[in-house]
Formats: sequence, structure tokens, C-alpha cells
Amino acid sequence: MAKKDKNTAPKHFEDQFDDEEVLFLFRKHPIVMRKGLIFGMLALLVGTLPSLVKPEYIYFFGGLLGGLLLGIIIFFPAWVAWYYSVFIVTDQRLIQITQKGLFHRTVVDLTLAQIQMVNYQIAGFQETLLGFGTIMMQTYVGDLVIHDVHHPAEISKKILKILRDKGITTSALPAFKGKIDDEDITEED
Repeated sequence: MAKKDKNTAPKHFEDQFDDEEVLFLFRKHPIVMRKGLIFGMLALLVGTLPSLVKPEYIYFFGGLLGGLLLGIIIFFPAWVAWYYSVFIVTDQRLIQITQKGLFHRTVVDLTLAQIQMVNYQIAGFQETLLGFGTIMMQTYVGDLVIHDVHHPAEISKKILKILRDKGITTSALPAFKGKIDDEDITEED
């Protein structure tokens, strides 16, 4: 068994470099699990249907237990996708790990120097009420759009502070208003 170096920091994720420090991580808002939750609750309701045919306690509670187990099985993939989809900000890079279902994982790895602009958008009643929105990062390789982020203003502020502390200058607007079309640009004569 190899000895661990006392100066080596513990690794928080599998692909972490030895000289890399995790500054913070965030997930999407739990609202992304809503479809799994709705179908799980419907399974619970379907479990009680046998008691309508034969109205006895054993059919009601047995069906309720069966519906609960079925609901957990239906809800589980949505929870796995939410829990294992994380965004990790280190002192060197931003890593987006997206879990889709049980067996599909996508990783996007950006160095902090590649980030040119960080904006956020909170649009609509539901997003305002529940406190989630969209973060859009413009990078040298394209746009990274992260939907359904919990408290996007705070997250983008933290990312901008980390970039500023690293000496990386960015252009950031208080809120992302959407893409600019050619029609939106007017020339003055």
C-alpha cells in the first residue's frame, strides 16, 4: 500500500488535479425532479385503486404500500440525475458533470481563463417565486447555458469574484436578456 503525502490535499472528485483546490460546487434547483415526482405520486395513487374494487383495509394498505414502492422506483432515476449532476468550480477550472438517467454521464471541462462573460436570467413568475434561473457563460469555445440553477445571481457573483481574484477580466451584465438579433442593432446616421 502506497503512503499518502502529508502535503497532498484530499481529492473531492475523481478527475481533480493534485494542485487543484475546490472552491465551491452547486447543483440545479430540485424543480428539475418534478416530472419524476409527479409520476411517482401518480403511482402512489394507482396503488390505492384496488381498494375501490374491494373496500377493505388490507387492499387499501397493501395497495398503498405497493404504490409507494412503485413510486420510489419511478422517482429514483430523476433523483439520481439531479443529485449526480454537479457543477464544480476550482481554482483552475469549471467542471460540469451532467448525469442523464442511470448510465449516461457527460463532463464539460473549462479552464477559468476561457470564460469571457457570465450572465444570468430569472424570467417568469415560477422562477422568481422559487428562486431559480439560467446562467449563461460565454467562452472562447462557445456558450455554456445552465438552466434551472438555484439562486443564479449568487452563483454568477461567486464565479465572477473567483475570476476577478485570479486576475481574469470578463464582461458581465447584471442580467441576461437574450441573444441579440441583427434587427436589434440600429445605426444612427
